[in-house]
Amino acid sequence: MTATGWDIGAYGRRATAEEPYVAAVVGAASGIGREAANLLAGLGCAVPCIDRDSAGVEAAAAAIRDAGGRAEAFAADVTRPETVHDAIGAVLDRFGQIDALVNCAGITGKTAIDSHEVDLDDFDLVYSINLRGALVVSQAVLPAMLERGYGRLLHVASVAGKDGNAGMAAYSATKAGLIGLIKVMGKDYARTGVTVNGLAPAVVQTPMVDALPQATVDYMTAKIPMARLGRLDEAAHMIAWILSPACSFTTGFTFDMTGGRATY
Repeated sequence: MTATGWDIGAYGRRATAEEPYVAAVVGAASGIGREAANLLAGLGCAVPCIDRDSAGVEAAAAAIRDAGGRAEAFAADVTRPETVHDAIGAVLDRFGQIDALVNCAGITGKTAIDSHEVDLDDFDLVYSINLRGALVVSQAVLPAMLERGYGRLLHVASVAGKDGNAGMAAYSATKAGLIGLIKVMGKDYARTGVTVNGLAPAVVQTPMVDALPQATVDYMTAKIPMARLGRLDEAAHMIAWILSPACSFTTGFTFDMTGGRATY
């Protein structure tokens, strides 16, 4: 990496201030998404910030610009496909291309609930964001990447999608479905120059986690051999590498970031 962006001379061109690597972040208003947006901008990427929280995403983009980076805000709600397609279209109009996109949109839904007591409306809401929303984002951005023959698409999943967390049926099931979707899309586009991967963190200190019952956080933390929560900067650095041209021979894979919890 260089001060002006990803050093991708070996891939046919070098990113510059005039022609930056465009890395979009869905869910940029807070948490992992905001941290990733800040890091990507600091690496010289142009960062379209996308979120349903219009005030929050405007603030995130403004903070990047105030720090000397390049970012713009776009409002979209992954439960409303037309808003996502409109936002991606606006990004393409503004920047001309999308080299990479990370989808951080996700919710836990109600937790500490046994499966036979899960509220179906809550389950449907979690599904509409965590799994259906990921497909919506993919369908919006993939055509432009496929047309160029290059792209990096990354969805943030969870180790709960691999192991299952007690009392979190909606979250665990939808993240498991997301990991399956990533596997399929990785194979669908393996010969196109577009990679599709996932990131499965263990519990990371985010506003979403702060809102969980302490018993739920303690349960998840107890499973981590390092005996601590993950940090936002750790997630952001993994995201940056997966979105980079250097991550060129991996697709359909979900990377772990679990402090030793997942060793498979």
